[in-house]
Amino acid sequence: MEYNKLISVTGMSGLFELVSSKNDGAILRSLEDKTTRFVSSRIHNFSHLESIEVYTIRENVNLVDIFKAMQASSEKQPNEKDPASVKAYFQKVYPDMDFDRVYASDMKKMAKWFGVLKANNIEPKLSEQEEAGEE
Repeated sequence: MEYNKLISVTGMSGLFELVSSKNDGAILRSLEDKTTRFVSSRIHNFSHLESIEVYTIRENVNLVDIFKAMQASSEKQPNEKDPASVKAYFQKVYPDMDFDRVYASDMKKMAKWFGVLKANNIEPKLSEQEEAGEE
């Protein structure tokens, strides 16, 4: 499974692999329970993980940069249910994050998504970097 096929869906928790797209939605496979289902684009919005950026005190960074910092860190994963521990974790792992504009709910999502990626052995990397490496 490749990072560039992963999406987040509004109103649905977790991450999904894009199996196929249609005019009125997409067929998605959940990374958590491996179920496959059709999701209507009339009801839900889809966001590719590759296109998600995070506010920092400098320029915005791609979500991949946050995941790589989490991977390189020796810090223990925070309890996703405790906003204070999640914020403290990200202050140690990625101190340049703009904590005034990145909400606690977003940080909890990032921590949860990182756990899902690790559980499925998916390396967070942008597809552009892959293509540049092959040339």
